[in-house]
Amino acid sequence: MIIKILDILRIVLVATAFYFGNRIGFTNGYDPVAQLHFMIPVVILAIAGISGLEGLFFGKRSAEAKGYETGSNYQKQSAIAMLSYPAVAVVVCMLNWGIKAELTIFFAFIFFFFFSAVNHTVDAIRRKNYKWQNINRPFLTLLIIAGLIYPVIMALKNLP
Repeated sequence: MIIKILDILRIVLVATAFYFGNRIGFTNGYDPVAQLHFMIPVVILAIAGISGLEGLFFGKRSAEAKGYETGSNYQKQSAIAMLSYPAVAVVVCMLNWGIKAELTIFFAFIFFFFFSAVNHTVDAIRRKNYKWQNINRPFLTLLIIAGLIYPVIMALKNLP
């Protein structure tokens, strides 16, 4: 049950980031930097932060829900690695290092997230592991990329 709640929480937080990010970005004309300054840390916290905490505190249940092996030291290591994304995103945002630093952590995160989606897809096909996470990950990843591609391109166009 807790794993389903965390899945729903991730989706709700990302949807909220998109809603408020668009409101912020379109307040006075269009400001993709303001939009991304809000969205990047929230999206990363929602996905990588919750996933990292889930892996550390509910690792066995999380692995079972995905149809993966349990009790692996690699699982804990992966959870800790997942927590590095939101930690860096928060530092970059709080210290106001600017859009280049924000995009850097976003690109590192989205690279991981994209290939994680590929991994879930391959697992679903090869092992016929049709668990919810294996089925939804590729679609949700593509939606997030599609939703962020325009502000990212616009922000990159405005770089000095």
